[in-house]
Order: sequence, then structure tokens, then C-alpha cells
Amino acid sequence: MVNQMNFLAEQAASLFQIYLTDQQIAQFDLYTRELVDWNERLNLTAIVEPHAVQVRHYLDSLSLVLAVKPYAGMKVIDVGTGAGFPGLPLKIAFPDIHLTLMEATGKKINFLTHLINLFEIGGADTLNARAEEAGQMRQHRNRYDIAVARSVARLPSLVEYLLPLVRVGGRCIAMKGETAAAEADDSKRALSLLGGKLDSILPVTLPDVTDTHYLVVIEKVAPTPSAYPRRPGMPTQKPLT
Repeated sequence: MVNQMNFLAEQAASLFQIYLTDQQIAQFDLYTRELVDWNERLNLTAIVEPHAVQVRHYLDSLSLVLAVKPYAGMKVIDVGTGAGFPGLPLKIAFPDIHLTLMEATGKKINFLTHLINLFEIGGADTLNARAEEAGQMRQHRNRYDIAVARSVARLPSLVEYLLPLVRVGGRCIAMKGETAAAEADDSKRALSLLGGKLDSILPVTLPDVTDTHYLVVIEKVAPTPSAYPRRPGMPTQKPLT
């Protein structure tokens, strides 16, 4: 899988000015092999072809640096992380951040815990919970500098998951497709209620991918009222639009 890993390193440097070490490249290689192996049992992802994994999982995850510059000690929570995207690739590339991988499915948590132990990386942990639950937990509410999510929910619902977790002055980053601008427009009321403000919508172009991806960046400018997030299921059933 050397060619794919060389491609990943070259593209990470070219697109995002991320310069991976040999150890980090080896971790990404191991990530791919473990993903393919576990996917046969857990159905973690529909994307398992090595080149597609490099582009649609790893490079897509690393595109977060267009919205935020990681720094040592930065507290990041990845909400609905699934097989670890985008949080774990970011942690591999920037090992000095502190990462929490939140996932409601126990089997996926087992996979993520296995990877953290296998990579022998510190400053990373898992949280087996729904976002509505975590947002009301004292140890997680208002605790993070950055909350990220990919393919979790439409933005009016997603901001109710993310904003309660972030400190005032922190940011939420939603990874979106072509509906990014429309979803942001639909989120105006939710942002107003929850203490958020739309900062920017940044385009992301990936090699061999025809459609443009977007990073919707939201700044937390005021505390989120204690009533939010609402009980599990409510943000998607009755979004704040």
C-alpha cells in the first residue's frame, strides 16, 4: 500500500501544508488495514478501496485545517464519529491535540478503542453517548474548543448537537456537500437561540472528486440556554427552524 501512502503524504502537503512523518504515514496505513478488516464484521463504511479511503476519508478529514489551525492542547470533540472520521485522522496528523470521539453505537466504540490502543496515542478517548445526552453532561458541556461532525444531520439539527459542547469563543465545524449554503440559511433561528453565529462557508476540493465539499464554520458567541439540547430525538424530529 506504499503508493497510496505516498499519494496521501503528497496531497496532504500540497493541499493543506500538512507534512506527515514516516510514523504518521505508517499509522494511516495501519488504519486502512484495520478499517478493511473490521468492516467485514461491522459494516463501518461503504468506502474501503485504498485510494478512495485516502481521498474521501483521510484527506477529507484533514481539510478541517482550512477552518482551524490545530494547536497543542486544543480540545476537539468529533460528534457521531462512526469509524473515526474526521477526528482520528486529525489526531494522527496533529498528535498534540486532545480528541474525544463520540459515538452512540457500542460496536463502533470498540473499533475506535482498538485503534487508539493500537496506535499507542495519548490524549484520545471515546464517549459512548448520543449528542443530546453528552450536551447535558457537566464534564462535556461547554468544555471543547472545537466540535466537528460529518454526515450526522442537517445543520438546523446539528447545531443543537454541537453548540452545547463548545465553550463561548469556540467553534463548530460541519462538513457538508452542495446543500451547505441552503442548510446554513435554514439554521438562522437555531443559531440565534443556541448562541451561535455563522462565521464562514469554506469550499474544499479533493483530488479525483468531482463534487465540492464545504466546511460550515460556526462561532459560539453566547452561552447555550440550559434547555438545549432537548431530549434524544427531538432535534431531528422538530428542528429549530
